[in-house]
Amino acid sequence: MTTLHSPTDVSPEAVPALPPQVLVLFGATGNLAQRKLLPGLLHLARAGLLPEHRIVGTSLEDIDEQQFRELARQACDKFARNRVTETEWAEFSKRLTYVPQSAGPGGLSEAVTRVEGELPGLPRRLHYLSIPPSAAGEVVNMLAEANLVDRARIIMEKPFGTDLASAQLLNETVHEVFSEYQIFRIDHFLGKEAAQNILAFRFANGLFEPIWNREHIEHVQIDVPETISVDDRGTFYDSTGAYRDMVVTHLLQILAFMAMEPPTALEPRAISEEKNKVFRSLQDIDVRNVVRGQYEGYRSTPGVAPDSDTETFVALRCVIDNWRWAGVPFYLRTGKRMAESARIISIAFREPPKSMFPANSGVGTKGPDHLTFDLADASKLSLSFYGKHPGPGMRLDKLSLQFALHETGQEGDVLEAYERLIYDAMSGDHTLFTTAEGIERLWEVSTPLLESPPEVELYRQGSWGPSSIRDLIAPHVWRLPFERGWRQSR
Repeated sequence: MTTLHSPTDVSPEAVPALPPQVLVLFGATGNLAQRKLLPGLLHLARAGLLPEHRIVGTSLEDIDEQQFRELARQACDKFARNRVTETEWAEFSKRLTYVPQSAGPGGLSEAVTRVEGELPGLPRRLHYLSIPPSAAGEVVNMLAEANLVDRARIIMEKPFGTDLASAQLLNETVHEVFSEYQIFRIDHFLGKEAAQNILAFRFANGLFEPIWNREHIEHVQIDVPETISVDDRGTFYDSTGAYRDMVVTHLLQILAFMAMEPPTALEPRAISEEKNKVFRSLQDIDVRNVVRGQYEGYRSTPGVAPDSDTETFVALRCVIDNWRWAGVPFYLRTGKRMAESARIISIAFREPPKSMFPANSGVGTKGPDHLTFDLADASKLSLSFYGKHPGPGMRLDKLSLQFALHETGQEGDVLEAYERLIYDAMSGDHTLFTTAEGIERLWEVSTPLLESPPEVELYRQGSWGPSSIRDLIAPHVWRLPFERGWRQSR
């Protein structure tokens, strides 16, 4: 069981005090709220990372406050990472209230004003839109009518638009009510401890930054296969697909962390600017370098059209046209119902220009050296290299140096992605969120693919996708499945 560390384990300098907060949770009875947001808020409260606060849930469900608290208790019992004691629940639940959206702007305003009166001073407001993107504009206007924009920040879920025109329209709609500094476009991949560790690894160590360029790196892979199916999200997914759902909102954001130049400071504006420079340097997606797949049986999913050509899998080659990365391909792959679930970044280093080793030494037989980041919650890092096999002669084996978070004994200090991002939004920290410019640029480079997508290819459930992905990456090979697994904890 994960140990929950007390707030005394975190230095006061690392965790600045926050003003009182009222969190308005739209879609409070939905799947995301039950699986991640409500348990995450409970964990933040138990860890002492929330200030004085109140949570106002709202959704289309016509339930009362007591029924909402019962639903929240069931969600926390099922999905919280630690057992919830009666004392902890009593303390948390008294901060929960609920108002159905049928009460309109007036009802919402009244509920927020009432709980604000229970807090000292002028509390800040954090509006979390855990709703379909198509409903975002209506909710933003509702907040304006309810006069809940002052002292407020707003978290918006992905995907932010479905193409360039819709993203621009949504940005315009939101900007009519909220200023850009108030808007937090969430990507939970960037909230993962492992994703943030990319920045620490690159910019805190003199060992790797000098070789983080086209002279030493041959290619990069960002690979996020999933074993899960579309499940009960058929209607949503069939209008979205793997590219919109995962690549624009997740994989290209991770690519920016990998490819960005050193920021002038470790602060939101500087990091966002370097990420946006990467997006500006991205060439338009070439449809000839894209493989779209659909798992067998997808079209029988409820909510999916019987003749659907929506992709449940996509693999593509991206090109960054700048000085650092000229000539280095970035390969991205994600899909549903695949052989394994994983989230890895793999950097392949160039092989030495000339080998002095004999033909039977084994050098080069197991591919280039790789640096691999595992973006799972229990983050891991591996550096593979050739070393001499013990004994006579010069026979080489592939060896590796590995780090895993569990080896430090600090797993209990890790915040889950949504927890970290909610805390950052309360703090006003945009470092791990996307900007209007960045998201519009990604839809812009995606336009050729969205307008003229290649035909989908069927792939077997439990496989690694269509067979043509091998041609896409040739003469290289996909790192997953791994030839050798991660070292297991003892």
